[in-house]
Amino acid sequence: MRFDGIHHITSITGDAPRNVDFYTGTLGLRLVKKTVNQDDPTVYHLFYADENGTPGADLTFFEYPGAVPGRAGAGMVYSIVWRVGSADALDFWAERLRVERDGDTVVFTDPEGLQHELVIAQVPDQPLIADHPEIPHELALQGFEGARAYAHNADVATAPFLEQLGFERDGSEWRTRGDSREGWIEYNDAPEEAGISGAGTVHHIAWASTMDDHEAWGRRVAEAGASPTPVIDRFYFRSIYFREPSGILFEIATIGPGFDVDEPLEHLGEGLSLPPAYEQLRDRLEQVLTPLPDTRRQLATGGR
Repeated sequence: MRFDGIHHITSITGDAPRNVDFYTGTLGLRLVKKTVNQDDPTVYHLFYADENGTPGADLTFFEYPGAVPGRAGAGMVYSIVWRVGSADALDFWAERLRVERDGDTVVFTDPEGLQHELVIAQVPDQPLIADHPEIPHELALQGFEGARAYAHNADVATAPFLEQLGFERDGSEWRTRGDSREGWIEYNDAPEEAGISGAGTVHHIAWASTMDDHEAWGRRVAEAGASPTPVIDRFYFRSIYFREPSGILFEIATIGPGFDVDEPLEHLGEGLSLPPAYEQLRDRLEQVLTPLPDTRRQLATGGR
């Protein structure tokens, strides 16, 4: 078994309206699901992805309104790496984001300090692209390339564990390739200051599994020495969670059922979607959740 690259990466925001504006307006992703954290349904769970909500381009956020800024440290992912299609795309993004291009990389942060990197795709994977009126299709983001994390003694503590999960070392990166996608994680020496969870930090990284392999992955994780949760039904996918030896929260998420199980593809993310078990809370949640801008519609209509 091999993971089919990164399924999604989940982070924390303290300001959902600004978050929506940046990720759909500036970065051109599509808000494909506006739902709630199923462990705390008073909290938004926002999903941004390509036009079809495909695993591999799925960046998600929990909103804790007013959350103080966090700081990445040991046991945390600190940088999210995206693919683009060309050097021209790097130039486009450097200008759009008002940052300097650094060779074959563009590095920037979101309004809360979460770091991102853009690199030119070197793999045959299908580009995962969202439509945006200001971003030409050939210059758009194409899905995840990998992620960088901080750790202490990763070569000793974490490397054997990753090998048992089918990752293969490629220089400083640990890669995994399934039938359709590749992804990687790189471990770098952690700063002396301890990490603090908060706005602008990554909560967890999820790796993609087929439905057929999912329960077997739970057994393999346990055999490798971690303590996986049982399979948890998240309605849009199924999940297993555990911490790897460096302390990073890993998830194994299934490819499917998908975001179109409760709303049509053309209307993904337009309304508040609640899994059936939470539908009884709709009236209450619609009163406490932060109103969000419809950036996609505003762009399509010229701000009207």
